[in-house]
Amino acid sequence: MDLNLKDKVIIVTGGARGIGGGISESLAAEGAKLVIPSRPSPATEEAIAKLQEKTEVLYLPGDLTTPGICEDIINKTVEKFGAIDVLINNAGINDGCNITDSLEKFQQSLSNNLIHVFELVHYALPHLEKSQGNVINIGSKVAETGQGNATGYAAAKGALNALTREWALEFRMKNIRVNSIIPAECMTPLYENWLSTLPDPKAEEDRISGMIPLGERMTTINELADLTAFIASNRSSHTTGQILYADGGYTHLDRKCTVK
Repeated sequence: MDLNLKDKVIIVTGGARGIGGGISESLAAEGAKLVIPSRPSPATEEAIAKLQEKTEVLYLPGDLTTPGICEDIINKTVEKFGAIDVLINNAGINDGCNITDSLEKFQQSLSNNLIHVFELVHYALPHLEKSQGNVINIGSKVAETGQGNATGYAAAKGALNALTREWALEFRMKNIRVNSIIPAECMTPLYENWLSTLPDPKAEEDRISGMIPLGERMTTINELADLTAFIASNRSSHTTGQILYADGGYTHLDRKCTVK
């Protein structure tokens, strides 16, 4: 199916690695022009170079919590490509901020996961109105299920779900769609790093996979990425205000059916 994304200008925050990297790969395969704000690293630069072999990519290294950077990202995107068709808010980190931590750490967690989303949408809005584009927020099942030791992350991702609905309503007369896509258990570099800290990573991976109703396996990055590309496209032109769970039923189905 042609998603009609060729030459569309799409911002993917944190779009070099993990879920964001998979999203960028799917969009590049459709011929979209990519803008990727991401923290710099050798792995990031290697991923960007591979994407540039497939499509036009504007790489903007930096930290989204830096004052002024979000406005700069929007300005540089428009200077380079003349438009913004889709904004995908993917960047964020489950930083372990808990209720016993300081107010400053909680505020930093919101900055890591929520504040830059507001800023980017704020500055991108006039350009999305011109293109009648759309916004996709990459959330987390933690907003619904909780996790423990994730007060800041849960608060930020819960707010992101609320803003998805609020903005979908607010922007409806501008023909701007807003949706969220929610992963649950997906093997990413950060997930692998966490597993590596455990005494028996393979046993823990098997335990978690066994609780996922559909197939007793983790969702792949490609599955999340392809859903995101579809929602970004005009093939999904009447889908807005939706919180879509690509999670093998993990968030909502009764897991006692799968736990051994």
